[in-house]
Amino acid sequence: MNHTTPFQVDWLPPEFAPVLLLVIVLAVTGTTVLFLCGVVAYWRRRSFRYLLITIVLGLLVARSIVGLATVFGLIPMAVHHLIEHSFDFLIAVLILYAVYRSGAGRSDPTLESGGD
Repeated sequence: MNHTTPFQVDWLPPEFAPVLLLVIVLAVTGTTVLFLCGVVAYWRRRSFRYLLITIVLGLLVARSIVGLATVFGLIPMAVHHLIEHSFDFLIAVLILYAVYRSGAGRSDPTLESGGD
């Protein structure tokens, strides 16, 4: 494994490295805060739907960490794409499953009466 700095990777021009590093660090920080909020929400509600959303938020954190590891040369670009696109697919599946399980059979009385 060849550890580098963001300024030494061959796929990124050195002038863009600070911007990319800043964006990824902000993504890791932001998704971690959202994940912790999701853990608290799950802890309070203890429902399967909240668990699914918390898992999705955890996958977003992991996805951001994979990006950070790629910038530092810990994960090769090809593996990075494989992992991140797999996470994208898994996130989409979990969100759609949560929506599916949310009880679409319930109707909204305001819609039935024409919204007046």
